[in-house]
Amino acid sequence: MTISEEQRLPKHVAIIMDGNNRFAKKKQLQKGDGHREGKNVLDPVVEHCRKVGVKALTVYAFSSENWNRPQYEVELLMQLLGETVREQIPRMEKFKIALRFIGDRSRLTTELQDLMLHAEQRTAKFTEMTLTIAVSYGGMWDITQTAKKLAQLVKDQVLDVGQIDSDLFGQQISLGDLPAVDLLIRTGGDYRLSNFLLWQAAYAELYFTETLWPEFTTDELDHAFGVFLGRERRFGKTSEQIQQEKTENE
Repeated sequence: MTISEEQRLPKHVAIIMDGNNRFAKKKQLQKGDGHREGKNVLDPVVEHCRKVGVKALTVYAFSSENWNRPQYEVELLMQLLGETVREQIPRMEKFKIALRFIGDRSRLTTELQDLMLHAEQRTAKFTEMTLTIAVSYGGMWDITQTAKKLAQLVKDQVLDVGQIDSDLFGQQISLGDLPAVDLLIRTGGDYRLSNFLLWQAAYAELYFTETLWPEFTTDELDHAFGVFLGRERRFGKTSEQIQQEKTENE
């Protein structure tokens, strides 16, 4: 990858880590083993993103709808989340990465909430990259919470309703201080967003792969980056306008 290509890589990558259960069935593993295998894939992906200059990586660990899964699976996912957070703290300190969490924490145990807060506080000063884990998260929930926050500010006369626009809304929503999502990757073969970062990924390039998350590699991540580099991002403009802007900036 050339220096020019690295400069054009996505600044914010989001990943829907799907296919753990299907991986377990495929490999004839015990229930839950797919999630355990998937947990180990995250580290090399994080390190590779940091190495090539990605500034933010956001991963979908547990959605609002995942609470409807079998109880044993929910309990296992919460257990693995706790293990992941504990393991990631020293790794984040080693690589100077800030660790964050987004989602509705009210349904999580007090122990897990305290652990997440501790991890955020321990790593908040790091600026090499931001790793965000979405837990008990849904894009519609996120938008609704932001609307409530702004409505309360209007009610308290801190804000005038006329001041609310997409820029202000985007600043108040989760991850509002990070770049918008440039590239959204979904593993596992499904072609939908599943209520993930609906606002933040409004103009993201989408990359869908049949690869199950436990089998996802940094080589395929590089392939996704290559696909991203090959796309023309117009943001509502014409191709001619984009080409003219490139010419003017050369």
